[in-house]
Amino acid sequence: MATGWARDGAVQEQIDASVEDAVESARGKLPSGESLRRCEECGEEIPEARRRALPGVRRCLGCQAELDKTEAGRSRGYNRRGNKDSQLR
Repeated sequence: MATGWARDGAVQEQIDASVEDAVESARGKLPSGESLRRCEECGEEIPEARRRALPGVRRCLGCQAELDKTEAGRSRGYNRRGNKDSQLR
């Protein structure tokens, strides 16, 4: 199959790199350490069940949902590791 300038296997390497970046990003966002009793955004108490389920939690459910929506809107629209061929859509 003709792939332009890309060598054999280059497309799979780009996919793998994108997946690795996404996994690394998600792992970096996981909280760790002792959970806060009060949300760092609004000051509302964080329920005990949430603190036990997610060690290191820093926000109440409402504030975390808002943050997740904001961050989802900022997703990268292209493969930053890709070559010229990968950016042609």
